[in-house]
Amino acid sequence: MSPASFTKHYAEPERAAGAVRHYRWLTAHAKPLRQPALHTAGPRFLTFERIEGRPVRPEDLPRVAELLGHAHGAAWASGLHSASLDTPYHFEDGTLFDDYLGPRKVALRRRHEQGYLPNKTALHAMLGLLQATAEGPCAFYKDSNPRNFIITAQDIVAVDTDDLSLAPLGYDLAKLVATLHLTYGPLTDQAVTTALLAYNAAARRYDARLGTTDRGQLDSFLGLHAVLTAPYVGRNGYHYSLPLRFTHRGAS
Repeated sequence: MSPASFTKHYAEPERAAGAVRHYRWLTAHAKPLRQPALHTAGPRFLTFERIEGRPVRPEDLPRVAELLGHAHGAAWASGLHSASLDTPYHFEDGTLFDDYLGPRKVALRRRHEQGYLPNKTALHAMLGLLQATAEGPCAFYKDSNPRNFIITAQDIVAVDTDDLSLAPLGYDLAKLVATLHLTYGPLTDQAVTTALLAYNAAARRYDARLGTTDRGQLDSFLGLHAVLTAPYVGRNGYHYSLPLRFTHRGAS
């Protein structure tokens, strides 16, 4: 392996092939996202250009939020304007691109089975919250946690394309906010609002309908992420926890 390369290994060939498919889709449809060059795609490994830098810190949030807004806007203009949040999308080779609702319904039920949701009432509240957020134009979700971006002296580079699915505008920004909280502790309200404004301003450059995520929607996404990320507290550098809320917009 060249010193300028980084190799990621996979237990299953399907996971490696999926990561390549996601990488190529993002390259074609989310052009504002800079990704490391993909040198080699083997059956159980991928070799990328090595990028020197550091993970995202709270002070980077406005810049990364702006980048996500541009990436989501570009992807919507390039193809996702024809997608629906409750229907799987198709890659160019015909492979399914997961919808927003289906996989997250499964994940929320699993969190209930694992004990992160205390009872069926809490599960139904979270399923209701999920359904309530399935509205508006489609973006993509690529698991925007602090480790999946590298801050360099000149740029922000997006890495790790293992996960990709449809999601509402703002959902992946909320994942970044949630995981920064898990890593560094609670962010200030002003920091979150500033990031959301930067995200909306960037997305709106592609279509006026894209820059409308409000703080209530972002908070709903954060409520979902609190449950979905609960098993990872204490792992992967997540030293803090997010408060769990079992109500959704419109509920008492």
